[in-house]
Amino acid sequence: MQELIDDLTLLLLFLTAFEENTVLDETTLRSWKGYPFDTLNKLLNNNLIFFSNRAKSVYLTEDGIELANKLLQKYTIQK
Repeated sequence: MQELIDDLTLLLLFLTAFEENTVLDETTLRSWKGYPFDTLNKLLNNNLIFFSNRAKSVYLTEDGIELANKLLQKYTIQK
C-alpha cells in the first residue's frame, strides 16, 4: 500500500506542478508540499524531488519527472 501512496503522491506533485524559471534561465517544475512528510522524505531519498525544510514547495528532479510520466501511463491518466 505504501508504494501506491508514494506513486500517487509523486503523480499529484507532478500534475499540480507549475513551471519556474531559475537564475540560469532553465525551467523547473515546482509543487506545493502538502503531503505526508514520510512520503515526501522517501521521494527525496529516491532523488525524485528536492526541497528545503523551510520551503513550502518542492522541486521535481529529472528522475521524478521521468517516473511521473511512466506512472501516468501505468495508471492510464492523461495530462
